[in-house]
Amino acid sequence: MMPRILIVDDERDFIELLQYRLAGLGCEFIVANDGLQALSQARQFQPDLILLDILLPDLDGLSVCEILRLQPSTKKIPIIFVSALTSDVTRRTAAMQADDFFTKPLDLERLQQCITNLLQREPLPAK
Repeated sequence: MMPRILIVDDERDFIELLQYRLAGLGCEFIVANDGLQALSQARQFQPDLILLDILLPDLDGLSVCEILRLQPSTKKIPIIFVSALTSDVTRRTAAMQADDFFTKPLDLERLQQCITNLLQREPLPAK
C-alpha cells in the first residue's frame, strides 16, 4: 500500500509544486487548504505523514499540530512543519511539537530524505 502524505497549505501553487517534486517517493497525496480541513483530513484518512504550514486560515498550523498530538488516533503521525516563518521562537515551538521544520523556500532534496526517513521509522509503541 502506498504511504499517504497530507499536505496542508493555503497556497495551491505550492501544493502542486510539492506534489510534482515528491512524486518520485511513490506516495498518495491528500490536500487541505486550512487548519480545520487539515484536522478533518487527518482524522478521516490517517496519513502516514503530514506536511504542515504554520500560517493557515481558520486555525494555524501550531494549533493543528497540538490538537493532532492530543488525539489518540493521530498523535503518532509524523509532522513536518513547512513554513516561511523563520523566527527562533516559532522554530523552537514547532520543534517541540513536530518531527522536523523546513523553511520556505525548501531544500527539496533534504525534505525528500527527511520524509523517507520518517516513513521508514518504526512506529513508537503505544503508551
